[in-house]
Amino acid sequence: QVQLVESGGGLVQAGGSLRLSCAASGRTFSRYAMCWFRQAPGKDREFVGLISWVGFNTDYAASVKGRFTISRDNAKNTVYQQMNSLKPEDTAVYYCAAGPRAARGEYEYDYWGQGTQVTVSS
Repeated sequence: QVQLVESGGGLVQAGGSLRLSCAASGRTFSRYAMCWFRQAPGKDREFVGLISWVGFNTDYAASVKGRFTISRDNAKNTVYQQMNSLKPEDTAVYYCAAGPRAARGEYEYDYWGQGTQVTVSS
């Protein structure tokens, strides 16, 4: 069982930065791929980026590539998402998720956090 708690969301102006954190409980955190998804009002939840547990390989959605960076610290059971050059269209609730396989599909992830709101003003 893994419990995930996101933090770091907030209100920021366009062009600004935020760093989201996702703290995990459980001894096997290091064996899980970690993924960030987001859901904007009236839209489906969408893949943002992921980091594998082997090799710390990353993958990003085209809309955030070059602006967002995902990292993990297995000693702290935490995954981070650094978000730079934020745009109003990045406004959403951001969720972290954990699963055995690094893949883009929501169905690949067994554990989810409660989400943290990110609002980017223009």
